[in-house]
Formats: sequence, structure tokens, C-alpha cells
Amino acid sequence: MPTQIRPQGIHAQSNARPPTTLLDGGMGRELERRGAPFRQPEWSALALSLAPESVCDIHLDYIKAGATVITVNSYAVTPYHLGDKFFSEGEQLIETAAKLAFEAVQESKKLISITSIASSAPIIAPVKIAGCLPPLFGSYRPDLFDPKQAPVIARPLLAAQIDYVDIWLVETQSSIIEATTWQQLITEFTENENEATPKPIWIAFTLDDSQLDTTDASSEANPVNTPTLRSGETVAEAVRAMIALDVAAILFNCSQPEVMDSALQVAKAIVNEAGGTQQLGVYANAFASKQVHKQANAQLRQIRTDTTPEHYLKWATLWQASGADIIGGCCGIGVEHIALLAQHIKDTP
Repeated sequence: MPTQIRPQGIHAQSNARPPTTLLDGGMGRELERRGAPFRQPEWSALALSLAPESVCDIHLDYIKAGATVITVNSYAVTPYHLGDKFFSEGEQLIETAAKLAFEAVQESKKLISITSIASSAPIIAPVKIAGCLPPLFGSYRPDLFDPKQAPVIARPLLAAQIDYVDIWLVETQSSIIEATTWQQLITEFTENENEATPKPIWIAFTLDDSQLDTTDASSEANPVNTPTLRSGETVAEAVRAMIALDVAAILFNCSQPEVMDSALQVAKAIVNEAGGTQQLGVYANAFASKQVHKQANAQLRQIRTDTTPEHYLKWATLWQASGADIIGGCCGIGVEHIALLAQHIKDTP
């Protein structure tokens, strides 16, 4: 499992909850914020060919901030973002993305003492790399999913990353069929590669947050009676499906912070009831509310001004209390957010 940040001199008790795994934050908006090449429809994939050093720098900054898992920048390397260019250059771009993450981890090992930007707690073991397996037909678009065409797009994503990553992170899944198809494709690919120890599979679902109109991230979480995926399927259905597939972790990502805790509580109850071993996680985005979610790939979405590192920490603390084992950030959540989480997300008895 991924390595974690541990305060020096503290030893885990036998009945203690495992340390929280800290993911990195978003890549695309961090590239934009730093002035790297960034636009739609290529999104974060543009920097892989025009400014790869900027991608590596961001990975390394997340590690310095305290992230214990960084994610390969392959999210936008799909035909939805690149068109036909995916079929001629996609696998090369994906491998470039995987190598940049690997290089960042290797560079971090050279540093005598890597510390958080605002903390003295050192990273005491190598950071893990999550291979990014994105929505194959566009974010927030369960209506576009085509299981017959999925293997054609999925194979380059798997083949180009397998030698560099420690975890398969299936991100921003809008429906159960998307997630189950990815799990099947990973399993089949791993078997064909005769991988001695299959990599853990983490599945991250994006939640329906289209009805939210929240302007203050410091407020209490809005109750969501029945949290659902963007497909309309319930979180309960999705969690049960993932338990049946025996995935290693179930996460919720790329949705606003307000909807995450209800989903997490539902997931925790179902995993406990089933006697499952799945870890649970959250990494929310900072997108402004009341935007047409089906246009997620059509234009750059506005970023909320209230989701500051301090406010995001309040949400993360709530998620940890509700049972999140893995916490990080998605679009609009940057290095400063992760640095503050590294200071405050501690071992919990």
C-alpha cells in the first residue's frame, strides 16, 4: 500500500487506524496558474509535448508539500481531448507522462531531507505513483460511454504506464458500467502481462453536484439524503458493485466538497456491513457551483474563490472523521492546499 506521512517518534498501536494517505492535488489548473501551455480541448495533455518540465516540477512540488501518492498526468490523453492525434501519438504522450512522475519521485529521493512547505515532518519512504485511468469518453458523460470501444482506448493507457506505477487509479467515473469495465480491462491486461503481483485498483466516482448553490466552503456540509453518481445511480449501488469486484479502494473525486461527506458515510456503512477491506477516499474539486456539468470538457470552468487551503482543510478534517483513509485534491486544489493538509491530517486512533 502507499507510504504515508508519519510524525517522528510516534509508533502505531495495534488497534490504531492506519495513517491517512495523502494524495496530490490537481494538475491542469496548477499548470494554468503557473503559465504553462494549457487550453481546451487538450487540457493538461498540452504540456506533455510543449513543456514537460513544468509537469515534473509540479509533481515534485506536491511531493515536497507532503503528498505520499502522485498521479500520472495522463487524464486528458484520450480521443475526447486529442481527437485522432490520440491514435498516432497517444501512447507516446502517456509514457512521457508516466516517466515524468517517475523522474519526480527519483529526484525527491536525492534530496537529503524533503519537508513539507510549512512543516518539519519528513517523508520517510518513497512516494508511490498512481497510474491515471481517466473517463474514456469524456468527464461527466456517462451517456457517451461505449463498452465496445473502451478496450481500444484503454490499452495504450495501461501499456504505457505499467512499468512506472504502483497503483491503478481509475478516476472520475460517472457510472457503474464505466468503473466495472475499467476493472475488467485492468484485470485482463495484468493477466496477459503475467504480472507477479497485480497492482491495487482504486476506483474514484464523481458525484452529482449539479443542484448545489454553495458560496461558503467554511459552512457545514449540506445534507444529501441519497448521494448519487452523475449517471443517477446511487452511491450505495456503486459501492456494493466495487466490493463485489474486490477493488482495493473506493473514492469520490471531481465533485464539490459539499456532496462528499454524505457519499463517504454511505460507503463506510456498506463496507462495514459487508465486512469489506476497502479503503475509502475523497479528493474534491474547486469548481464553482451552478455550471452545466455536461460541458465539463467544452470550456474552462470557473474556480471558486472560497475554497482556500484553510477552508479545504475543514472539509478534509470532516472526511477523515467520517472514515476517509485517503485524502487529496482535484481540479483547482493546488500545492498550498496539500501542504496544509500535510500539517494537520494526522494518525487517528
